[in-house]
Amino acid sequence: MPDFIAFFPDHPFWAWMALAGLLLAVEVATGSGWMLWPAASGAAVAVLVAFVGLGFAPAVLIFAGLTIVSTLLARRYLPPSLFHHPGRDINDNIERLVGHEGRAVSAFKGRAGRVFIDGKEWAAELAEDEALEAGARVEVTGVAGARLTVRGA
Repeated sequence: MPDFIAFFPDHPFWAWMALAGLLLAVEVATGSGWMLWPAASGAAVAVLVAFVGLGFAPAVLIFAGLTIVSTLLARRYLPPSLFHHPGRDINDNIERLVGHEGRAVSAFKGRAGRVFIDGKEWAAELAEDEALEAGARVEVTGVAGARLTVRGA
């Protein structure tokens, strides 16, 4: 630790870049989306320290302010799909069918029928009141248990 304390006053740009790199490595390892903004703030402070010659205390205050502002702005203006992926597990062999197209195996009776998608036959239910004949194209709109919700494509 004494080496870092001696290093910081002599090379503040590299100290801030090291902090930014460490925060970015944590972000890459976790994929949380929360550490990206402090990492970017650390890099921005490193540039400010190099060109403006900020001292330690103002640099820390700017780092804290940039981190708070950039995190809040990112959470406010970036699409939520970048941060949350509920129910979109690519290893879930049923949920991944949402959006895929297939064919009705037989005519739907009531709202129930069977469809052929990705080489398998599935029990299906129509999302809307419509009539589908055998061979009609369908698109999967949802999954309820082992039953697909479909609509005519």
